[in-house]
Amino acid sequence: MKTLGKIIVGILVCLVLLLLVLRITGLDPKDRRPGLWLKGDVVTTPVSDWSFTDKIPSIMIQTRTRYLLPHSVTIYCVSHNGQLYLHTVFLKGVPFPNGRSWVASLIRDPHVRIKVGNQLFDRTATEATDPAEIEPLMDAYKNKYPKSKFPSDSTTYWFHVLPE
Repeated sequence: MKTLGKIIVGILVCLVLLLLVLRITGLDPKDRRPGLWLKGDVVTTPVSDWSFTDKIPSIMIQTRTRYLLPHSVTIYCVSHNGQLYLHTVFLKGVPFPNGRSWVASLIRDPHVRIKVGNQLFDRTATEATDPAEIEPLMDAYKNKYPKSKFPSDSTTYWFHVLPE
C-alpha cells in the first residue's frame, strides 16, 4: 500500500510540475489540437477597428474551464463595421453549447483572451442573436472565406467581441 501511495504522489507531483512549465511557456493550440495558456504581447489599449483581422485566416481564443485550466482553440472570425465577431458551426445533433468546449466555457464565462498574430487581447464576448446583426456577418464570412461551405443541416453561431 505504501508503494502505491508513493506512485500516486509521484504522478501528482509530475503533473503539477508539467502544468507549471506549461503556465510559463504557454501551450498554443495547433490546427485542430486544443491548447492551454496563450502567450504573446498583451495589448491594453482599446481597439476601435478590428478590420486588421480581415487579412488573418484564423485566430486563437482562450476560455476559462470549470476545472480552473484554460482551454484555447483556433477559430474563424470576421469584422463588420469595425467590430469583431467569432464564428462556430454546430452540426445537426450536436448540442449547443456543450458540443464544443470553448463555446460552453464562453457561455458560462464571457471573459476571453484572443490571440491575433502575437498580440493578446483580454475581452468579453457575447452571443449575437439579432438576425439584423447576423445577416451582414454571413456576407462578411463568405467574402473572407469564399471556399467555405456549411452543411445544410448545420447551425451557425456568432459571438460579438464587445468594445472595451
